[in-house]
Amino acid sequence: MNALYTTKVTAVGGRAGTIRSDDGLLDMSLALPAGLGGKGGATNPEQLFAAGYAACFENAVIHVTRAQTDKVGDDQIEVTAEVSLLSNGQGGFALDVTLDIVIEGLDQAKAEEIVQTAHAVCPYSNAVKGNVDVKLNVSTR
Repeated sequence: MNALYTTKVTAVGGRAGTIRSDDGLLDMSLALPAGLGGKGGATNPEQLFAAGYAACFENAVIHVTRAQTDKVGDDQIEVTAEVSLLSNGQGGFALDVTLDIVIEGLDQAKAEEIVQTAHAVCPYSNAVKGNVDVKLNVSTR
């Protein structure tokens, strides 16, 4: 398989460190969230994962509808990703994800059909399949 796109980000200092992309567009401090006993005040890996998953999933919905008569534009969809860090009960950690997807201009059944197809197409969904519980909440307006 040929890569369609590749990026590289370097992390130094773990959850209290920094991240920087090879092109310099992403250059941020990280902090352990206050909810985990840290200082907060900076982003964290779960927020970054949620941001990437939400944006990627929204684009997957748009991609799925390109060949359909019910096309969805950028301004007709909103995806909110909630990512939770969990203890796996064995000394390690796991993630739990809920995606709240709101699509404008479609009926509920069609929106749910499109979201299920997008879930099969989205690279984030495919990457976590079988490892992370992902809940999909679909609504229309």
